[in-house]
Amino acid sequence: MSTRNVFELLAIGALVSGLLSSSGVAADPPAAGARTRATGTPNPAARSAAPLLLEQDLPEMPGKEVILLTVTTPPGGASPPHRHDAEVFVYMLEGSITMQVDGQPPVTLGPGQTFHESPSDIHRQSANTSATQPAKFLVFMIKDKGKPITLPVNDPHH
Repeated sequence: MSTRNVFELLAIGALVSGLLSSSGVAADPPAAGARTRATGTPNPAARSAAPLLLEQDLPEMPGKEVILLTVTTPPGGASPPHRHDAEVFVYMLEGSITMQVDGQPPVTLGPGQTFHESPSDIHRQSANTSATQPAKFLVFMIKDKGKPITLPVNDPHH
């Protein structure tokens, strides 16, 4: 993947993020026909909903696709350690989330803040900091076509 292609994709992601957050348009697609992907959590009642907004092949980058989705984490919700095997860019829309990848300190994100995961990162922590309010973020992902969006990490140390 050339540097120019990566920058073009990032620019598109930033534009979409800005439009969704500043125009007042809801990031969730209409319920009719909407596809969703759930991320696992230790508590099934605290699952994060992840409506898929876009799944687009990248013809100039054979074998790659872009995924755009929103993730809403319920109050007190969290996800277990996982990985994405993709370039992942997060833009916070509502609420507050603590994120951490292995080897890095945890960071707490609020609306308008961003987070990045590389294909080799283990996403150790993703937890809603509020016990009363949901948290919502936009995910822009560049990944190999046909590969899963999220992969569980069974070994807590890798």
